[in-house]
Amino acid sequence: MEWLVAHDYYTAREILQRGVAAIYLVAFISTMNQFRALAGEHGLLPVPRLLDAAGARGPSLFSHIGYSDRKLVAVCAAGLVISSLLVAGLPQAGPPWLVLVAFLVLWGLYMSIVNVGQVFYGFGWEMLLLEAGFTVGMLGSQQVPPPLPILLLVAWLVFRVEFGAGMIKWRGDPAWRNLTAMYFHHQTQPMPGPFSRVAHLAPNWWHRCEAAGNHAAQLAIPFLLFAPQPFATVAAGIIMATQLWLVLTGNFAWLNWLTIVLACARISDPVLWQLFGRSPQESGPQTATPIWWTTLVLAATLLLVVLSLPALRNLFSSRQRMNASFNRWQLGNAYGAFGSVTRVRIEIVIEGTEDPSPNSADWHEYGFKGKPGDVSSRPRQFAPYHLRLDWMMWFLPLGSIHQPWFHTLLERLLQADARTLALLGRDPFSGRTPRFIRVLTYHYRFATAAEHRDTGDHWVREGRLLMIGPVARS
Repeated sequence: MEWLVAHDYYTAREILQRGVAAIYLVAFISTMNQFRALAGEHGLLPVPRLLDAAGARGPSLFSHIGYSDRKLVAVCAAGLVISSLLVAGLPQAGPPWLVLVAFLVLWGLYMSIVNVGQVFYGFGWEMLLLEAGFTVGMLGSQQVPPPLPILLLVAWLVFRVEFGAGMIKWRGDPAWRNLTAMYFHHQTQPMPGPFSRVAHLAPNWWHRCEAAGNHAAQLAIPFLLFAPQPFATVAAGIIMATQLWLVLTGNFAWLNWLTIVLACARISDPVLWQLFGRSPQESGPQTATPIWWTTLVLAATLLLVVLSLPALRNLFSSRQRMNASFNRWQLGNAYGAFGSVTRVRIEIVIEGTEDPSPNSADWHEYGFKGKPGDVSSRPRQFAPYHLRLDWMMWFLPLGSIHQPWFHTLLERLLQADARTLALLGRDPFSGRTPRFIRVLTYHYRFATAAEHRDTGDHWVREGRLLMIGPVARS
């Protein structure tokens, strides 16, 4: 059974397990801070109403024990404790089953949240985190060598993330094929970061190089993850470098950070020793792997291979699905992002007033934490933390603004609901209730270098249009 173990990947296992656990920690913190206002008992899309009507979209503890905000806090607290222990490496010092149980509990707890989170938890990185947690738990503890089949399954997960995204881009928007997609992406992406404006203002030849580099990194390099060393390490390094560029130029929650962590599955210890000038040394257990653990690893490998067959077919389908799960357990998923690129950025702006007459009122704008609003404000870095309301605000102009959760948001603002206001970056009324609310849209673009020198603004907005209101407080 020696061919089933990977003695050159002890460091990779440490990075994988602690890194994935760290992302779970961020995810549970994000949920603790935002879920109750978004989907809690009195949220924008209350979970109790969902459970009474259609039910959870998949397995969830809340389907069995019922939902309350107090139970949600308990689930998050348990997730925070377990993920913190894994980040510290404590379960990894015990028997291999202990690490597996810890990650399975994280997987179950977070899946319970995702499956009742509705549109606020409908992002591809939710599925990615669930699948990553389930998979790296099978890497075992420091008492056993890293199992090679599981490391290859992690590489297969990275392959689906990268190649799936590459294929959906190539099949989708022609701007990706003619290398002009990056003319728009930095400016129109959901939540720009501090460096996004600089990246957008780069010359077009650089944007074409970005698009060409993206195709190479997503359509060719992932195959090298399964090549012999040192080629697999080089491929992982290239993927990590491209993901770091996305971290630098945007805010995609933990998608990029988690992909970087997972790519470490193909970085071997000998290559690390050469890079950092260390002498090769044995760093793992010299005892044989227990037969029961080998059997469990092989069974899990077979399960994950079978579950990912639909995703494999999806990669080569002319009707490729993006960020799709093919089973209730969200394992073996299909991934992909930005098959099309928006050319114009339209932002929703919410304003309120305390004046008795809306026609002659002095209107004040609500500020969001990450979503562009105030043209003088430089975009901030939030990833890997996920601002869920801000992301959903980006989707509104792409479809219909008349979403149930958005109308409930306006009602909450008219009531000056404290939990809802905590989701925002600025309340112009300092907790007081406004008399009227209205919703506007603007076209936003990054200020040019000359415009920024003249005004200090990072954005230019124009084309104001009244979409809703004024709506009075009832």
